[in-house]
Amino acid sequence: MSVFAVILTLVVVVFFGAVVDFEQKLEARQDANTVAQEAARAGAGRVDPNHAYADGKFTVDRRAAVRAARDYLRAGGYTGTVTASETRAIHVHVTVTRTALFLPVIGISHLRADGTATANLTTGVKGPHQP
Repeated sequence: MSVFAVILTLVVVVFFGAVVDFEQKLEARQDANTVAQEAARAGAGRVDPNHAYADGKFTVDRRAAVRAARDYLRAGGYTGTVTASETRAIHVHVTVTRTALFLPVIGISHLRADGTATANLTTGVKGPHQP
């Protein structure tokens, strides 16, 4: 009976550890998505001051947008990529890695999660009845 109790206890501990580490992975994924969204927002808000002062048009400076998103990631200590597409959007991909608490027993020491976000680089509303 004691061998059965030891095996059962080991299985319960491993299962509990897997649940705890799975929660860590879900939190890492949530953090990665949140950081990606905030970095994309930080970039999308960069208006080109030359156009704004010269002709009153508020357009987003693509280089400043990419730089601002990268700066946001760097300031938070995150790794990721930032690209601006030809369709006037900024794309951010972030990777968050957490240390596993219980899964190293079975050889899994790190938990990796990715997050992505896209923000449009447009300002204002243009249409037939808009100035």
